[in-house]
Amino acid sequence: MINVAIIGAGAIAGVQAEAFRSFPKLCQVCAVCDLYVEKARELIKNKNLSQAKAYKTMEEAIRAEGIDLVSVCLPPSAHAKTAIEAMEAGCHVLVEKPMANSLEECDQMLAASKRSGKLLSVVCQNRFKTPMQRIHQMLRDGVGGRVLHAVVNSLWWRGENYYDLWWRGTWDSECGGSFTSHSVHHIDLLLWMLGMPDTVTAVMKNVGHPNSELEDVGMAILEYPNAFAHIGTSIVDYGEAQEIVFQTEKGRLSIPWSPAAAAPLPNGFPKRDEAREKELDSVYHSIPELALEGHPAQIKNLLLAIEGKEPLLTDGTEGRKTIELIMAIYKSSALRQTVTLPIQEDDDFYRKETMVQKMPHFFEKTKSIENFASTEITLGRDMGK
Repeated sequence: MINVAIIGAGAIAGVQAEAFRSFPKLCQVCAVCDLYVEKARELIKNKNLSQAKAYKTMEEAIRAEGIDLVSVCLPPSAHAKTAIEAMEAGCHVLVEKPMANSLEECDQMLAASKRSGKLLSVVCQNRFKTPMQRIHQMLRDGVGGRVLHAVVNSLWWRGENYYDLWWRGTWDSECGGSFTSHSVHHIDLLLWMLGMPDTVTAVMKNVGHPNSELEDVGMAILEYPNAFAHIGTSIVDYGEAQEIVFQTEKGRLSIPWSPAAAAPLPNGFPKRDEAREKELDSVYHSIPELALEGHPAQIKNLLLAIEGKEPLLTDGTEGRKTIELIMAIYKSSALRQTVTLPIQEDDDFYRKETMVQKMPHFFEKTKSIENFASTEITLGRDMGK
């Protein structure tokens, strides 16, 4: 039995708790830790974590409960320090997105994992969903031929008061706006499916959140040797219409699924190719649906990996790739220049301290509260369904 401690009792911790509770034969949540201990007690009660006790600190829980796995559900600025301390204390680690505030911190986490021999997994729950798995397999198998153009629309809506929470809205505490806090999963999916680009050119702005230094809209253009992609990010988008589209040599592969194909008329204009569309649709639906999806599927993989029964599918190396692309996006936007990847260790955008100094303050944070009255979160449209 794997003993689990959840660190942080905010909204995402509830999602994690429900996922861990799905596997009573593999694990038990023994502890929930939060500086506001009453929040930890409330989470334990609301999620029926009958085996769990509330603690103020992770150190107390590890000493008292014999913890094997720590799930880090804290503000991003605390991810690296908490994960490293947990691994050094002999625990495996699952860390929520974004992995860390900088590439330097990512590398420190990876070094701690290697040094301790403990697994480090970064939450990428959207990889564990049927539509994403199907498109990933089709691209891997070359079903559509070469990818020519990819579009990622990571579109969300958040009220102005979203940034009133104390740790949100500054480069120092959150180290990124909508690209980091909301589009990180879409960026992960793009990198998983298409790989890292050669160069990035980006712009960003804050148009609707005056209590935040950070961006709430942006656009990044990615250049590959033989392909082109762009990422749109927003938290001012009503309807939250999200999509990932790959235009390939043979047709459109997309999430949500909407196949399209065309053949050229003698003058080059398109004529719908219904036979090709049916072919793509047949391949898509021939790939089996996953029996388990999202957070539960990723957590089950981690639990089985800890027991040595499965390879870990989403490790720290995968999480680092997303942070590297985001840092390239911020560098390009801040310096108004095209950025070449990879980002080297002597780059100002490798370390948090020097990166923060380069970033614009679209507004200054003037309001701050310790906690919201409600921890309810809505996750928008379930992309792909």
